[in-house]
Amino acid sequence: MLKTVLRGLSAAFLVALPLSAPAPAQAAETLSLAEAIAALPVAAESRAGYDRDAFRHWNSGADPSDGCNTRAEVLIAEAVEPPTVGPKCRLTGGRWWSYYDQVWVTSASGLDIDHMGPLAEAWDSGASTWSAAQREAYANDLGADASLVAVTARSNRSKSDQDPATWMPPAAEVHCRYIAEWVGTKLRWALSADEAEAEALREVAADCPETTVTYEPAA
Repeated sequence: MLKTVLRGLSAAFLVALPLSAPAPAQAAETLSLAEAIAALPVAAESRAGYDRDAFRHWNSGADPSDGCNTRAEVLIAEAVEPPTVGPKCRLTGGRWWSYYDQVWVTSASGLDIDHMGPLAEAWDSGASTWSAAQREAYANDLGADASLVAVTARSNRSKSDQDPATWMPPAAEVHCRYIAEWVGTKLRWALSADEAEAEALREVAADCPETTVTYEPAA
């Protein structure tokens, strides 16, 4: 998929941001789901001072010259049947599978791009201490396929800023995948989980003995 290709470009994107110094690349790690959950720091969450505008999105994506922002690049990458990309990255046609609710979607306008870890949840779990550049990188993360997900607007808005203690995808058959991607995103960005969230993750994981989590720490 294009997002896999874009993974190689995302490092250059991150370096372009005004971070204090580029971090060395870190190898991907694969853990069992239970091990990955155990690796999450558990801490109380606070939403004090949260402002969605603290996470700049959508930016110009992995290729600023192509006229497509991050949202459009995710839609192009995740299309099962590719859309036609017109002037100013206008997308027509195409077909997508919204895995949260197991629904086919045939119009880009019917999709939202979900942050696997909602922006407010990220703030609560550690992003409140980040720089503006780090928060922008999180909000536009093309470096991991699971970070940004094209799903129906209905399912994304139902999820809102909830963690797995209070919301799971309506399609029960994808719960193992969902919590693996949730945990992988938190590990990638060194975010914590609160007690209720961690307990909910462990409960679901009990039914997912074969599920693994592969993540690469964000640069």
